[in-house]
Amino acid sequence: MPCIYIPPENRFKYVWKMLIPNKTAHILPNDSAIMKVCRDTHSVTFQCETQENGNIIASVKYTVYATTETETKKSRRIETGQSRRTTTDAILVFVLLTGIIVTVGAIFAMILMILHWAVVKSIWESKSGQDNQDKKLANKSSLRNME
Repeated sequence: MPCIYIPPENRFKYVWKMLIPNKTAHILPNDSAIMKVCRDTHSVTFQCETQENGNIIASVKYTVYATTETETKKSRRIETGQSRRTTTDAILVFVLLTGIIVTVGAIFAMILMILHWAVVKSIWESKSGQDNQDKKLANKSSLRNME
């Protein structure tokens, strides 16, 4: 279990405590940033305080569960995880179908444009022709103003 630290690791002092409910915390002799623990028959909570110049600058707690408790928690996660999985699957299916529909629609629009290219071209030409006529009228009126 790592304690909170910033390299270099040796610039801090680390105080590991074993927290026992309704009792005072038991200070452990480990003074390194990382502590190795083994599972026991009871769950145990550890706390690490990172100190600099005698002041606590960070603290973190870890609970190490007993082997029987971890098996119980895993089975609970599996039960609740399946409901989350179905929700996630439903969202993914919705996004996938929406993407497929939009893609098919875009392809369909492109095919229609290709099949009716003459109509599309005439629309574009008429719009650009109107723009050119507007420019010609503007040029004529500006020439008249100059005269």
